[in-house]
Order: sequence, then structure tokens, then C-alpha cells
Amino acid sequence: MNIALIPARAGSKRFPNKNLALLENKPLIAYSIESALKTNEFTEVIVSTDDRKIADVAKEYGASVPMLRPSDISGDLSCDIEWLNHAINHMISSPLSLVKNLAILRPTNPLRSSNSIINGLRALNSNKWADSLRAMELTSKHPGKMWVIDLNGKATPYLMQKNGLVPTHDSPLQTLERLWVQNASLEIVRLKAVLETGTISGDAVLSFEMPGLEGYDINSIEDFNYLQFLVSKDPRLLETSSEVN
Repeated sequence: MNIALIPARAGSKRFPNKNLALLENKPLIAYSIESALKTNEFTEVIVSTDDRKIADVAKEYGASVPMLRPSDISGDLSCDIEWLNHAINHMISSPLSLVKNLAILRPTNPLRSSNSIINGLRALNSNKWADSLRAMELTSKHPGKMWVIDLNGKATPYLMQKNGLVPTHDSPLQTLERLWVQNASLEIVRLKAVLETGTISGDAVLSFEMPGLEGYDINSIEDFNYLQFLVSKDPRLLETSSEVN
């Protein structure tokens, strides 16, 4: 049994009311709800929010909102494990003994497709060693090119440099180790791992590469405006997000 959980607190400072921002006349949160429902993989699609208006919109699009999230776990510094534990203990109506996987589908990734959610579930189920799956992408912002700057402005390489070798900050990027960075578009974790480790990822994480722009994440108004521009140039981006093959 799989449960979809959509976290949607109200208090974003960089992009106020972003979960309800209209993308092609549809609230941002609706895209994650609809993509989850269209998979036919979830016994419950639950929105965790501290805001009544978000809750009402979520219900309108077919999600369940059994209760509002408490304000003390809805702040800027609140950790994901706090709202996740609240959802597990107070919002899931299915017997926990029957729940296998929890999929975290953040509203800030409206291009995430139903097919990718299905493929992510299949990948995790096929790799028994993994506690969770997380969307990742190759990064061009390599830590070998990063610096720590002190109060005097002195810059020190973030990574330790080995004597006798060309420093990473002086090396071509293509000679450095390929590294991946997580994005927020898809996280699936086994309920057992959450309960045993007290984390949203467990100990062993399976990587999952999102195709195309499906990993595009909206954190600011500028991100949202750029997505609107992309959609205006290619409306199929949103059509693809709702397809199931």
C-alpha cells in the first residue's frame, strides 16, 4: 500500500502564497494532487498544510486533508520529519501495518509526471536494499570550485586539497568527479525506514534521475515567472505532467 503526502505550508517568505499561485489558471498545488491521483498507485493522497484556504483548494482537487498541521511544526526552520511524523500519526487513515511506501510530492514541482512517480515506485520496489528513493541531477556547481570566506575576505577552498596535485579550483570541471545533487521533485521512503531511523530517507538512498524539466523546482517568484515563460513557449510541458502511459 502506498500513500502520497503533499506538504504545503503557508508561510513562504521568498514567494508568498506560492502553493496557490495560478499556473495556466490552475493552483500550483493542483498539479501534484492530480499527478498522484492519475497514477492509481495511492490508497490515500493527503495534503499536510497549516492553512485553511490551501486545505479547501486541496479538497477541491481530490486530496484528503484530515486536519490542519499544527503551527509549531510549520515554521521556516521546521524539519520535514516533523510534519511527516504528524501525518503518519494523525492523518493516514489506512492501517499502518499495511502501508509500505510514502511518496513526498512537493507542490513546487508541477512538471513532475504521473509516469515518473510510477517509475520511482517500481524502482524502489525493485531495489530491496534501498530505504528510500530521491530525485537527483548532475551538478555543475561542484564543491571543488567552492570557497569559504572569513570576516577579512580571505577565501579558503571548501574541499581539502592534496599536496602535489593540481588544486580542484584550478582544474577543468570535466576532470573532477561527477557529482549529483538532490532536487525536490520526488522522494519515496519506506514507512519502516522512517519509523526505524527517524529520518525521511533512512540509511540507504536510491538515486532517481528525472527526465527533461520534470525536476524543475519553484522556490522564488523568479522561478515561477520563468516557468510561466517556458509553458507559454511549450504548453506540452504541462500536458506531459498529467499523462499516464
